[in-house]
Amino acid sequence: MLHSPSAAARTLAGAALLSCGAAAHAAMRDVTVWVENLAAADSVVVAPLNLGFHGGVYDAFDIGSAAGPAIQRVAELGSGSLWLPAFAAADPLAVTGTVGASPTLPGGTASGSFTIDTTANRYFSFAAMVVPSNDFFLGNDAPTAYQLFDAAGNLLVASITVRARDLWDAGSEIFDPAAAAFVGDATLRADQHSVVALNFAEIAAFDGMNTAAGYTFNSGLSADSEVYRISFTAAAVPELETYALMAAGLLAVGWLTRRRRGASADAAPV
Repeated sequence: MLHSPSAAARTLAGAALLSCGAAAHAAMRDVTVWVENLAAADSVVVAPLNLGFHGGVYDAFDIGSAAGPAIQRVAELGSGSLWLPAFAAADPLAVTGTVGASPTLPGGTASGSFTIDTTANRYFSFAAMVVPSNDFFLGNDAPTAYQLFDAAGNLLVASITVRARDLWDAGSEIFDPAAAAFVGDATLRADQHSVVALNFAEIAAFDGMNTAAGYTFNSGLSADSEVYRISFTAAAVPELETYALMAAGLLAVGWLTRRRRGASADAAPV
């Protein structure tokens, strides 16, 4: 009597495919990004955070060079409308987005969740306007400055703390309180034609001005002042466990099927 191997073969093949799928899926992570404005109660405000998880390709700006249109839009108007598409064009596998539906006031927080393939997107970049200012922002110069994940998908960085000394001046708009966001009309701009540089001291020039949030501004910043924190948590996506359970279930069904066929053959009359 010939025994057909089809049931066992199908079971093993299915388990192998599921195993391969689970291995590929192991690199996927659900990442929650938390942001917090650490500045004093009457100090700076941070616009919604534009971010990207990526392969280390997109370089948004360089210190000592003129700001491009994408980072200029972030720095002058707090908008990622050019930054996010430019990011996606430079790195099509990147996961981009924004955290916060409105500016984060001192003491305020916001969060967002993203599903990340850590094999393709180990690095993290960010950019957000800091106000009051004409063209100040926070962000990372080098695209590989923050490697969030290792080769196994483990989270390497729990948080990023931005201090006052880390704040950038885009060098694209002349300092003018009347044209500064949060204390004036940000659309009344005049070109500066300078370059990106580190600068936080100029923010103190807005001290004593009334803000859009209703308080009188007082910078109170020193070089070591903590301004902003970005925190991360990461977990394997639920489908990883689902694949394992399905594989175990298929193996069990295959084993029971073989046992029943064996029992039927033994009980058949001669």
